[in-house]
Amino acid sequence: MRRLLDAGMEVFGERGFHSARVDDIVRVAHTSHGTFYLYFANKEDLLRALATECAQELDDLATRLGPVSADEAGYVTLRAFLDEFFATYERYGPVIRAWMEGHVDDKEVSRLGVRAFTDIATALGRRMREAGAPGDNASISALMALLERLAYFRTSRPLELAPAAVSETVARTVHRGFFTATTTA
Repeated sequence: MRRLLDAGMEVFGERGFHSARVDDIVRVAHTSHGTFYLYFANKEDLLRALATECAQELDDLATRLGPVSADEAGYVTLRAFLDEFFATYERYGPVIRAWMEGHVDDKEVSRLGVRAFTDIATALGRRMREAGAPGDNASISALMALLERLAYFRTSRPLELAPAAVSETVARTVHRGFFTATTTA
């Protein structure tokens, strides 16, 4: 089953969900159609299994986000969280792209994606407010748009930038811009 899931991820990444065929998946997994259909009814069922895994990893990540204070310790916490978020996005990029681009007709798969990203947004917003930053809907939406688009960009095209430098820049920018208390005049 794991080989089929991994092969599905690879084929969805190379061909896109709609262009992927069960033939392609079983060829990459070095298995038979019979084995595929033992575990999955069709490629949508395989995508649902991958979406469930991805959503669970994102949900788990959201629950592990510790306090993000305005000091260096908060930066370290945020950097570790963002590194793990980007790694999860990279690992499940084809599934997440199917969610984000609306290529999935399966409402349950779409709900998994919405719930997972909502959990991430909720955790970040809570930690922003705890740090004394606004943590309002506008701030959370802006932060999620920044993170999701950057993750998409990193996984969908080759970057000629060192990943560590990108992570450092993003983490510093997000930490200073979203987790610092603001004062009103």
